[in-house]
Amino acid sequence: MKTLRRTTLLVLAVLFLLLPFSARGVERGDTARNILLIGWDGCQRNHLKECIARNEVPNLVKLSKEGKLVAIDITRTTDTKAGWTQILTGYEPETSGVFSNGIYQPIPVGYTVFERLEKFFGPDNIATVAVIGKKGHVDADAPRKIPMEQILAREKRAVERGKAKPRRPAGGKVVEEDGKRYWVVPGKPYFHTKDHMDVFINGLQKNEKVLATALEYLEKCKDKRLFFFIHFAEPDHVGHAHGENSKEYNDGIISDDTCTGKIVAKLKELGLYDKTLIYITADHGFDEGLTSHRDAPYVFLGTNDAAVVRRGQRTDITPTILKRFGMDLSKINPPLDGRPLTEPYEPPIW
Repeated sequence: MKTLRRTTLLVLAVLFLLLPFSARGVERGDTARNILLIGWDGCQRNHLKECIARNEVPNLVKLSKEGKLVAIDITRTTDTKAGWTQILTGYEPETSGVFSNGIYQPIPVGYTVFERLEKFFGPDNIATVAVIGKKGHVDADAPRKIPMEQILAREKRAVERGKAKPRRPAGGKVVEEDGKRYWVVPGKPYFHTKDHMDVFINGLQKNEKVLATALEYLEKCKDKRLFFFIHFAEPDHVGHAHGENSKEYNDGIISDDTCTGKIVAKLKELGLYDKTLIYITADHGFDEGLTSHRDAPYVFLGTNDAAVVRRGQRTDITPTILKRFGMDLSKINPPLDGRPLTEPYEPPIW
């Protein structure tokens, strides 16, 4: 009888080690089954600290107690195109071609985290999904070529009516072809990416729509390995309208947290939470008390990943995700500019 009991305990112990996700969650040395990257667009770090002190973001706090809450410091442009491109590629703009909201190009084929995971696991073995609140700056629009006569005629009409000249589409430049002049606007950053992943939905605007769509796709994809990018835009939208110190901005952050809590609840309902790492971050902060983010480099990363050991930069997030999915980063070409947040790193002083 004692021998049988010892054998049973041994079998259970072996099963416990072989099934690291079932009861223990994703531990330090494990390969993640699923990862969710949740964006709180425009969430300033200091304002978030105030929300934490007032117990207004309990879901972020609870998640971070399982893992870490660390600072992300931005050393490049503090805007949306640059921010999410760095976060979703691990590259500086010299490689991605996305420098700012006004200077950009389509990200080269294969450079995003979605595409790398599709290639690594095989497209039938992972669901790569992006559900995005914003439209213009987290976009996949094709390049455009607008005759300059149209642009100039529109500007002339505005002046005749006593109005300011309308802004030309961002990122464009004048190009002459066969004696005709055009305003040529490059494709948006995710123009190529959208064709090499399962779902790319943007322009949902309101958090409620982003949440409903994300929950729908979690249900649809529950039987596959998952990588989801879920992007909430309300803090940025209301920050531009009312300012960083406004009640509306504060409420936008609270809304992000509430929606994040519902995503966690859905994962638990589907039996996926213990198999899933979640990373919450922002593309930029906000200028203190203002409606802009021209110099807003202070954001954060909150996660249930206990393997995260340090603060970092936006480019460190993609290598963290890829490493936790089991990829050998040394085989990526061109080499990523970021480094996993699960590994100690001291940047060179000079």
